[in-house]
Amino acid sequence: QVQLVESGGGLAQPGGSLRLSCAASGFTLRNYDMYWARQAPGKGLEWVSGIYSDGSVTDLLDSVKGRFTIARDTAKSTVYLNMNNLKPEDTARYYCAKAPYTIVPNMKRGVWGQGTQVTVSS
Repeated sequence: QVQLVESGGGLAQPGGSLRLSCAASGFTLRNYDMYWARQAPGKGLEWVSGIYSDGSVTDLLDSVKGRFTIARDTAKSTVYLNMNNLKPEDTARYYCAKAPYTIVPNMKRGVWGQGTQVTVSS
């Protein structure tokens, strides 16, 4: 059974850092493209970052470029999202996804975790 479990969210101050983790099970992580997406209160779901099966990465959201970094540890079957210089507008629920890339994220396609809440506030 394919399963994704996110952790690492919480409350951070502006300018602070968090590292989100996505523990994957039921499949071989290195064989699949993986993504982080987020949904802020009252807004739609948006892609944040992606890491492809070959290990290459891509930023999918201009507002996080230079601040967020996606990475993976295939031995631990875990995908990470390192978030630095956090801003209040980064407040959202963050989701890990094993899903085909679509212009607009679609939680009905692929497998998604339950999400982890990130709140950036002083």
